[in-house]
Order: sequence, then C-alpha cells, then structure tokens
Amino acid sequence: MMKCQSFIPLFLILHLSAGASSSLTKASGGHWRLLHQNIGISATHMQLLNNDRVVLFDGAHFGPSNLTVPAGNCRRHRRGNKVDCTAHSAEYDVATNTIRPLMINTADDGVWCSSAAVTSDGRGFVRFVQTDGDGNGVEARVRNYNPCSVSNSDSNCVWEVMDVVLAARGHRRFYPTNHVRPSGRHIIIGRGRGSLFTYEFFPKTQSVSSTKLYNLVPFANNNNNVYPFMFLNTDGNIFIFNNNRAILFDFVNNKVVKIYPEIPGGGDPRTYYSSAVLLPLNNLTSNMVVEAEVLICGGAPKGSYSQALKGNFIRASNTCARIKITDPKPKWVIETMPQARVMADMTLLPNGDVLIINGAEAGTAGPNLGRKPVFQPVIYRPNSKYGVGSGFKLQNPSSIPRMYLSTAILLRDGRVLVGGSNPSMNYNFSSGVVFPTELRLEAFSPWYLDEELSNLRPTIIYPPNDTKLGYRQKLTIRFTVVGNGGGGGGSIAKDSVLVTMVSPSYTTNSFSMNHRELVLDPERVAQVVQNVYEVVVTTPPSTNLAPPGFYLLFVIHQEIPSEGIAVMIG
Repeated sequence: MMKCQSFIPLFLILHLSAGASSSLTKASGGHWRLLHQNIGISATHMQLLNNDRVVLFDGAHFGPSNLTVPAGNCRRHRRGNKVDCTAHSAEYDVATNTIRPLMINTADDGVWCSSAAVTSDGRGFVRFVQTDGDGNGVEARVRNYNPCSVSNSDSNCVWEVMDVVLAARGHRRFYPTNHVRPSGRHIIIGRGRGSLFTYEFFPKTQSVSSTKLYNLVPFANNNNNVYPFMFLNTDGNIFIFNNNRAILFDFVNNKVVKIYPEIPGGGDPRTYYSSAVLLPLNNLTSNMVVEAEVLICGGAPKGSYSQALKGNFIRASNTCARIKITDPKPKWVIETMPQARVMADMTLLPNGDVLIINGAEAGTAGPNLGRKPVFQPVIYRPNSKYGVGSGFKLQNPSSIPRMYLSTAILLRDGRVLVGGSNPSMNYNFSSGVVFPTELRLEAFSPWYLDEELSNLRPTIIYPPNDTKLGYRQKLTIRFTVVGNGGGGGGSIAKDSVLVTMVSPSYTTNSFSMNHRELVLDPERVAQVVQNVYEVVVTTPPSTNLAPPGFYLLFVIHQEIPSEGIAVMIG
C-alpha cells in the first residue's frame, strides 16, 4: 500500500488567511467568513474527524487541480493517459486554519461518486473508510484514512488503498450510500443510475452473509439509483428513500418491513436533486417507542434533466416533506420553503435546528445544468410553535455561488464549513462555463455565534475531549456560563438546558451520510460555584439509537450551544 504523503515537503503546507474584515458579514441572520481564497482542490466530499481536522477530496479524473505535489507522486489519468502531478485530496486543520495536501493512489480507479463513513473500535481509534467510486469495472475499492493523534506525525496520516475488494467488483457501483449499523459495521447500498439496486456489508468477514451481494428488490426497476437517502430507524431497521419511494428494511433478514406512501407531487424525483436529514431524536430514555422523523427538501421536477440539456432550466421545487417513519400509518406533511432549491445541503445544528444551504433555484444536478444560485441559507426549526410551514427563517447571504458538487458540514465550534462547487466537472475557471470551478473555502456562523450572545454561551470544562462513553450511563457535565439571562451568576432553570450528541457527517452530492442528532434531557441542573454549573444526563440506551462511534457532545443553554467535545460511544 502506498504512503505517498510522506514525500510531501513542508513548503507545500498552505497557511490559510484568517479572512479580511471586508469578508465578514454580520447580523442577526448569521455571518460569513472567507477562510481561504484558494485551497487548491474542489471540496466535493468532506468529513470532520475526531482530531478537529476535515478530509476533503474531489474526483481524481477532474485533474489537474491547483494543489501540486512532488514529481515522485505523479500519476497517470485513467482517462486520456495524461500525467497528473497535483493532489486531489487535502486535510483542513480547523484550529490552525491550514491546508495539507494528501495523495490518493488512484491510478486505476476513482473516488468521485463514492461513499464513506467513520468507523471506530469503541476505545478511541477512529478511521475514515471510503468505498467505491467512479471507474471502469474496478471501482469496488476500499480506502482508509487514519487521523493524526498526539502520538502520530502528519506523515503517518495518509490515504491507504486496502487489500480488500467489495462484492460489487465488476459491476458499476457508484453513487452509493454508506451507513453505520448498530453492530458498528457498515451497510453499503446502491449501484448508480441504470444499474441493479444492491447492498453489502463492510468490514468483510469469512461468513457468506458478509461477502455476498444482495439485490434490493423494491428498487430493482428504478432507473435513478443515485445516492439513496438512508437512516437507521430507532427499531434497528433502515429507512431507505430512493427517487420518490421509501421502505423500512430489515437488513438482517433481507426483508421489507414497511412500504411508505409516495411523496405527493406527481412522482417528481427527490434523491440526488434534493437533500434529507433525520430530525433530532428525543425522549431517548422513555419506555415508549422513540419517534423518528425524516425531512426531505427541494428537488427538480420530472423532466428537468432532459430540459436542462436543451438549455431550458425549470424552476426547482420549493417544498419540504416530513414523515414520521415510526408511525403505524405514516403520512407525508408538505411545507413550503422561502425559496425554490435544487442541489442544496442540509446540516443538523447543535441546538436542533436544520440549516439548508447551497444550491440553485432552477435546473438540475449535473455539469453546468443549474442556474440562479441561491445565496441565502435557511434555518428550519422542526418544533416551531407556530405550526406547519412557519419554521423557516432566511439568513444572511454569501457572495459565492455553490452549485453542483458543493458541500457543507458542522464543525465542533458550531460553525458550518462550506466548500466545493465544480459544475463544469473538470477544473475549469473560464472556458465556456457559466459557473467556474470553486476553490474558495468559507464558514457560516449561525445566529447563536453572534458576539452579543457570548455571555449566554456555555463552555464545557468537564468531561475532557475524547471521553469514552457507554450506553445508558449517567453522565455529569460541568460547564460555565457568565450570564444566565437574569443578571448572571445565579441558578439556571432546568428547562433552559439541553445536551445533544451529533454524529459528524460524510457529505457529498447534497446528502450528509450518517448525520444524526440525539437530545439528552437533563435529569438535574445545579450550580456548583458562581458561573459554574453541572448537568446530569443519561447516555443513549442502545446502539439502535446511537450506533457506536464518534460524536460531538454539546451543552445547549437558552438554545445557544457550547463548543462541542469529541466523545466515543460503543
């Protein structure tokens, strides 16, 4: 296995600018900061790791990028047999605001159209596992990225192609989705447009069930098998939404448990063109069934793709659809967004809100097929007391178009990292394209990071970062708050505090895989000394609710989150 990164010299480390004052836009609707004018690659795929660093990568056949590597790391493009001496992956260090180029050995396969998930051994070791990708029958690969720790040097934190081939070898598995199962192993679902719909498991064992490739019959005749939305339900089965159909699937017994009604709207496709999240899970320690609800927003009406190829860019959908997937007789509830949006990203915020960001008002997903970029994010409040359709609030705009292949992920400090947009497919900055390849990286800070709220913002002082947790465990969290809304220094009302656990997502093509938020209700909130408080909660009771792995834990005070700490459960 190649460890090419160890050859990259120090002069290639790029120190990112902190952003000039002119790049800061601030008001009650959040603010934006430009982190860097040129990170060298298009951030088509992003994942936050437990060491507060973000892995970014594009598709190797996009090349060459603007981030060079030494000649010893050059590779030949599979398409056109051209030599490429540029990087197609990078590591962004959030704390130091720097970029480090990474090398992926992709001489015979590609990482575009791929899926990934973070895996953990439950004792603190985290690995980023990327699977599949675009290629000519050789895309069924597995690659590891091992994050740096205190005991590692950067030269050890590299991409490695594993000596493992997935069961889909020889088939075109691209645009798949990964999800961490309650056991900690992954399930990989989907085989791309026009292919059979299949699933398999990873890591591989010697058992037949591990190495076999399964057909998922309900979607066998669906021609748009592209990044299906997939969420682990609270009963241990998996909710799978593809195109405009959804099922609840028992992957242990290869059995469809439930078929959900289609979203109203004449069968317009949603996956690949829209985005989706599993809304935060509440009442985790109750004896009743924990309700789970899925939200799907935006999309492109039927026929948008073929029309966009002809230069006719149809207006995108302006609706969101919600469904309680745990209900015996579930029904979709339709809500209207302030804007139409296709190719958006949806990110769960620590306080339970949903951020809808990036995308376009017209056209569809694909190279140069979107028009009218949407610059304003929207915050959606799932539990709005004013009823259906009232939970949307427009935010301050960015000035950067984020179209096809844009990304957005939650950071530990509560900001949202925003990058990508490669609507021309290759690195193209001027030649005949409406929207050029975007290499800028920026951060959106939601309203709760406004400076005037700093006195209400909690700071966790115990437990330390990288704490290991068990299930159904009593957990005491100690935090400080300078002010409490009543003059400062006094007691804090129990109902003004929450604790949340958020699993960081792998985000690409408008979908955040394995993104999950758990709300832990306080059992006791007490003042320790002036401005220092502690809250006692119980951790999630089962792996069905919280699959083992790495989460960010936040304390929320008056809807304002602390910085998160990395915790490991399992």
